[in-house]
Order: sequence, then C-alpha cells, then structure tokens
Amino acid sequence: MIKDLFANLAILISLLFLYTQVSNRSPLTSKSSYRIKAQSGIFGGILGNVLMHYSINIGTTIIDLRLIPIILLAYFGGVVPTFISMFMVIGGRFLIGINISSYASSILVFVVAIFSVLISNSNLSKQMKQLLMLTFINISASILFIYLIEDINFLITLLPIYWIASYLSGYIAFNTVTFLRKSQELFNKYKSESMIDPLTGLNNVRKFDEIFNQTLEELEKKNKKLSLLYIDIDFFKKINDTYGHAEGDVVLKELGYILRSCTRTFDIVSRNGGEEFTVLLLDCPLDQAVQIGERIRKTVEDKPFALTQGGTVNLTVSIGVSCYSDTTKETGLIINDADKALYEAKRSGRNMLCVAHY
Repeated sequence: MIKDLFANLAILISLLFLYTQVSNRSPLTSKSSYRIKAQSGIFGGILGNVLMHYSINIGTTIIDLRLIPIILLAYFGGVVPTFISMFMVIGGRFLIGINISSYASSILVFVVAIFSVLISNSNLSKQMKQLLMLTFINISASILFIYLIEDINFLITLLPIYWIASYLSGYIAFNTVTFLRKSQELFNKYKSESMIDPLTGLNNVRKFDEIFNQTLEELEKKNKKLSLLYIDIDFFKKINDTYGHAEGDVVLKELGYILRSCTRTFDIVSRNGGEEFTVLLLDCPLDQAVQIGERIRKTVEDKPFALTQGGTVNLTVSIGVSCYSDTTKETGLIINDADKALYEAKRSGRNMLCVAHY
C-alpha cells in the first residue's frame, strides 16, 4: 500500500511538473481564456484517469487520487476546467466497467466537483478552501465506502488510511502547484523584464533585434514592404545637464507615450538606448512611413513637456527613414540606411526627417 501511494504521488507531481513545462504560459486562473481553461481541464481529466488506473490496493478494495486534479482545477481555474475534467474522469470510470461501484463513484466525482467550485468562489482564506475541499472529499468518500462495503472491521481499517492518503496527497498537490505557479510567474516576469525597457515600457534593443530578425525572415517569404524610423532627441544632453537626469527620464517616458500614440497598434516601438528610439513599421511603404515620421516629429515639436519640478521644456527630434524595398533591396541594409538618414537629419539642422538614399 505504501508503495502504491508513493507511486501515485510520484505520478501526480511528475505530471504537474510536465504540464507546467509543456504549457509554457501564464498560470491558470478563473480569468484565463476559454482555450486555456479547456486545455487545463483536458489535462486534469487525463491526470485523473491515469491516477485511477494506478490505484492503491488496500486488501480487497482499491482507492485512488482521481479527485485531486478536480479540486485543483476548481481552486485555481473555476467552473469550466473543473467540469471538463469531471466528465472525463466519469467517462473513464465507465470505460473500466459499468456496475454499482461505477455509478456511486461517478456521483461522488460530480458532488465533489460542485462543492469545490462553490468553495472556490467563496470569500474564505486559501488555506480554509483547501482544507474544506479535502475534508469534503474524505467525508463523501467515507459515505460511499460505508454504502458499498459491509465488513465493519475492514471499514475501520480503510477509512483512516483513506483520510491520511487524501490529506497527504492533497497537501502535496496544492503546495506543488503553488510552487510551480510562482516559478512560472517569476519566469514570465524576468522574461518580460529582459525584453522591456523599464523606464518607458517600450521594447528594449534585445527585443527589437529579436522582432527585427523574425520580421526579416517573413519579409523575404511574403515579399512585403518594411519601413524603419530611427529617432533621436535633439540636444538631450542639455536637458539632463540643465534639469537633471530625473527630469530627463520624465521626458523619455513622455516621448515613449507619443511614439505609441502616433503609430499603429501593431507597429514595433522600441527604445534602443539613451535618447535613441526606433519604430518598425510593418507592411508599410515609404510614403506612409514618412507621414508617420512627420506626425511624430510635429507632435514632439508642438508639445510642451511638463517637468516634475514645475514648468515645461520644449524639444525636437531628428528622424531617419529607410524602407525595404523602396530605399533598399537588401534587408541587411535597413538599419544601416535608417541610421545614416538620421545623422543626415542631424547634420542638416535637426528637427527634421530625412529619407535614406536608394
């Protein structure tokens, strides 16, 4: 029996770890998309059936941990994944055999699923919800055992073992999932922070390079146009020297907001370092890229940037534009050409937009 319980716990923990690695997404919540809820419910149903087949033998009776995935889904995901898992477990039980035991155990699964969903939506503490779910499993299963088993002496042996196994496996399962969810959240957080500029919330240069390279691969296959704006704040060092770096950061944040508001929702806006920004304009010809660039330049020129210490400051930007395939036929020259056009704008007096030469 101890070996069977250990094997069940090993299966439970291993499959929970495996699903976390395979799913590679944000943790399941009641607000997750229906697709994610459905996937989680299907996994829970599979896990429940696996645990049902690897049962724990106690004398002439077998018990299993099929209810654990159901209460986990109810606790973390709500109604949809719970009911998907529930129906899969019930269906799996009837595939094993149709008898009084299968009907009784299916009713148990249904009742536990309903109760767990109700408890998960309550205002109780997390620990109390978990305790009530596991206790309800034990009480409900005990009633089922008493109904099906006539040997009182065997029941006296069976029930304490089942309660201990249920509480132990439930405690381990809840803590395992909680650990995995925290690890997943931290991984997603660090992954996001490694790709996002913390000051402006825009993509950083690493993310820009990643998206740019991916875009080039698709560009050559689909033969679409791609434009790039290289943007640099004019005399930004003077702002830092005059008002301080904290006020310079305020200006950078506001410029990031302007860039997002002046571009299309699917364009890639990045801060590539210091006061240098880029906008990757997807499927955008040169004339449209120039219009967007001029809109940015004019918006910045006309806007007084508010400072935290009071007052405002005005600034301008210089912009270089390149476009595949309007200014170059080589994808490898898009960045280089935009950079050259930017410095041409700087040399020509700043506060202007220059287009790369073909």
